[in-house]
Amino acid sequence: MASGSGSDHSFQQIAVIGQGYVGLPLALLFVNKVHTVFGIDVDPGKIEALRNGKSYLPDVMDEEIVSCLATGRYYPTDRFEKVTEADAIIICVPTPLNSSHSPDLTILEKAVSEIGKHLRKGQLVILESSTYPGTTREILQPMLELESGLTAGIDFHIGYSPERIDPGNENYKVEQIPKIISGLTKQCAECAQALYSSVFDMVVRVSSTDVAELTKLLENSYRLINISFMNEIAAICDKLNIDVWEVIEAAKTKPFGFTAFYPGPGIGGHCIPVDPLYLQWRANKFGTESKFIQLSDEVNRSIPNYIVNRVRTLLSRQSEPGHARVLIYGVAYKKDINDVRESPALDLIRLLVEAGLSVSYHDPYIPEIQVNGSTYQSVEINDEMLQHTGCVIIFTDHSAIPLEQIVTHAPIVFDTRNVTAGMHDKHHVYRLGAGLGTS
Repeated sequence: MASGSGSDHSFQQIAVIGQGYVGLPLALLFVNKVHTVFGIDVDPGKIEALRNGKSYLPDVMDEEIVSCLATGRYYPTDRFEKVTEADAIIICVPTPLNSSHSPDLTILEKAVSEIGKHLRKGQLVILESSTYPGTTREILQPMLELESGLTAGIDFHIGYSPERIDPGNENYKVEQIPKIISGLTKQCAECAQALYSSVFDMVVRVSSTDVAELTKLLENSYRLINISFMNEIAAICDKLNIDVWEVIEAAKTKPFGFTAFYPGPGIGGHCIPVDPLYLQWRANKFGTESKFIQLSDEVNRSIPNYIVNRVRTLLSRQSEPGHARVLIYGVAYKKDINDVRESPALDLIRLLVEAGLSVSYHDPYIPEIQVNGSTYQSVEINDEMLQHTGCVIIFTDHSAIPLEQIVTHAPIVFDTRNVTAGMHDKHHVYRLGAGLGTS
């Protein structure tokens, strides 16, 4: 247990608030490193699934949950009272944008309020949710002090450590990704370092929670800007009838000064399209702005409309019946995951419908989605259905994509992910950024 003075940095029992894409893998990691973990979530469906050894994330197998339950050290629960039993509390709850694209900390504030009611002396509280610089000092600290009657940095410790989970990434295990840590005070930082050093291969300590918070936003702003730039280049290459994918592959042979980013149907997920706007919002509060972020956000949000215009042009050349039917393969924002948060596929469907087209989708990971109040269910793909579809849009490049079947039977294929690269003899196959009239 962590003492109030910070002299003892042993953390045996951990409460992980939020058992989603970030919290669940982190909780299981701590269990596998011989910690006891209370996995707290307000979603009763998630808690029931976890107690039954069932995973709702593609990256986490049922066997992993069963194994952790069998240790007797993993306790999925919806009871915030279990916070009292923990030595360290890690907050991994969503921090989305509201309808005006500004930070929405409602979920975080509710979680912090509940934690504060059960906080006791000597505990360490770490925020991992992506947020703007200053959140730990201005939101987390005063709320915990108000609810608990304790003083941060004296009675309990506070730190910030940005999550770096990358769903679908098979190259790095959670513990192999260097962990940024920070603390409200020197002792807080020491506690955070001791906690994460027990499970992560590398821990990188920075000088303040503000620095740690901004580090996460910088990482994802960098990706937003560069991917959006590649989408602009793809549109230019379409007009010039040059293959952007070949251009990028050639450019990346330079051993210095170039990092490859790739175009696509827009950027989704909870990080890249969201985090930069947290930074922009915070910058505006201080009377400044990022023109790069603003422009990149505009470019990113324009991509679904660009795809719709391309598809409509292709369909207008088609004389066969059923030209108004479009099938979207994949609606997840990236391959081999079941996450549609901020997925541009939702905007794409809305825009296609507004253009008068009949839209269906297939995604092996996502059985149902909601778009503008309408429910869409994943349809089965077969030869006859493909033949009577005007155009198939490859939105997500899932590993399970029946590419040969789609290319063989669909009248038109519009590929946004370059999975049809090399099919130059297929004159009904078009790729984003590879020219307007040829594959």
